[in-house]
Amino acid sequence: MTKVTRTIRDFSEIAELIAAETMTTSDSFSSAFEAGLDASRMGVGEDELTCDMPDATEAQLATEMLVRTMFDVLRDTRMESIAGRLAWGIVNSFHKVAEQLDGEADRAAMKIKELVREADGSEVMMGELEDAQLLCQSLDEAREAVACMRDHAADTYLAETGRPWSAPRGSLVSSKRTASVIAAQDFLAARRIRKAEAHAPQGPVVVFSGGQVWEDHALITDTLDAVKARIPAMVLATTAQDKGCDAIAAAWAAHTGTMLIAFTLDRRLGKRAGFARNEQLLALRPVEAVVCEGSGLQSHLAREVRAKRVPAHFFALKDQRKDRAAA
Repeated sequence: MTKVTRTIRDFSEIAELIAAETMTTSDSFSSAFEAGLDASRMGVGEDELTCDMPDATEAQLATEMLVRTMFDVLRDTRMESIAGRLAWGIVNSFHKVAEQLDGEADRAAMKIKELVREADGSEVMMGELEDAQLLCQSLDEAREAVACMRDHAADTYLAETGRPWSAPRGSLVSSKRTASVIAAQDFLAARRIRKAEAHAPQGPVVVFSGGQVWEDHALITDTLDAVKARIPAMVLATTAQDKGCDAIAAAWAAHTGTMLIAFTLDRRLGKRAGFARNEQLLALRPVEAVVCEGSGLQSHLAREVRAKRVPAHFFALKDQRKDRAAA
């Protein structure tokens, strides 16, 4: 029998082979890497690009391979113990770039606002406005793609380590408003709405809080799975700690596609900051709550949840199942 061999020339061919065997492109990648613009520009003064967005399947596979390969190469070697640290850095690099792109897009949006205010109807001004709008749209598009890659890399990190990754409107026409100004104002209005949707609850709120030391990941994820089964449109509001219970809940939210609102501390309030945050959570009128033992802040939240008769799940440190705790 003659053995048939195939020469692989580039990564896209590797991606095609692996994807054909093992992989389905996720909806999040298909959406994030869908080209919504006819052209793009990634920096002031840079040439306009008309090439396509990266292939969604290849991007998903490359992201996963970046993380998994680090574990595969170092497994069963004297460097195996540091694979997790290196992989954490890979996920963090996606996170930092997404943050940078978000900041650049915000600055580009501010530039559009300045140009809209100063619009005089001249051809030069309208050209500047259109360029600024294209830049902002391009940066938003890139940020969504990189954030999608970061979330997938974080899911892969969780699968490999058993630990979640965590980071340290309408227009009016007037004598000075041309079609370009109207388009820019519509774009800014849509961008504001999208930003608001990303930071405001759009469904029934479930409050979550817990301490920074917790080993039984399954106890938390099983509870949240059961809540989501009853409340599919739930929004999870947490106390935004970067390790322990909140980090587990954040990883669960990313994995299940649940909207997450992270309430950080307002340090200007001093010792009252944590209690003020609890009040903010309760002001959302949650339909359910999950509170794990931690500090006095969790005890305070538990008391307030009971006082408001919010259906709740309370877990003490002793409730953890040692046979299911992460190593």
